[in-house]
Amino acid sequence: MIELVGMRLGARVGAFAAVKFAILLVMSQYPDSPLPPTRRAFFLAAAQLGLASLATATATATATTLATVVGAKALGAQPAPKRAAAAALPPMTVYKDPNCGCCTEWVSHVRKAGFEVTVRDTADMSSVKASFGVPSALESCHTARVGTYAIEGHVPADLIQKLLREQPVARGLAVPGMPQGSPGMEQGAPKDAFDVLLFDKAGKTRVFASR
Repeated sequence: MIELVGMRLGARVGAFAAVKFAILLVMSQYPDSPLPPTRRAFFLAAAQLGLASLATATATATATTLATVVGAKALGAQPAPKRAAAAALPPMTVYKDPNCGCCTEWVSHVRKAGFEVTVRDTADMSSVKASFGVPSALESCHTARVGTYAIEGHVPADLIQKLLREQPVARGLAVPGMPQGSPGMEQGAPKDAFDVLLFDKAGKTRVFASR
């Protein structure tokens, strides 16, 4: 882009210089022209002034163009705000017992991953799970809703993001029970291996990921 601007500037200045040269050439070919000396001086001054004016105007336009180009590149180089990734995620609502400590820890886990979370405390978790179609065999402590999916238990946030990207036909994801070492259950040792299950409306499951 900068090279192109330079070429255009050179072309404009060169063109006007050629006009000036033509005027001087005509005047030199007709030294006995009836034009008064003052008229000759006028033409010469006009040629000089026109060349200077063109150079100034072109330089100003060139500087403006370069400033625009540099500014646009600078804006394009700005890193995207961190909020952009979070804005792409649908909001999440988490239902939990008000006395559940590991549920609160899991909420912190998904918030750190960029989810906007609304927490609703309730003592009637059985009704919540039934309304979301969570099979009793897959139940854990808390239940969440994100997009069209139910999230049961201590599911890792990155797998929820994967679920939202891939959009499988399913009811949701579940980590049955409360495996030690799963998100929100990091206290103590040893860490338990666990499967994250994808379940459908009929209650059928398949392993979505293993941790």
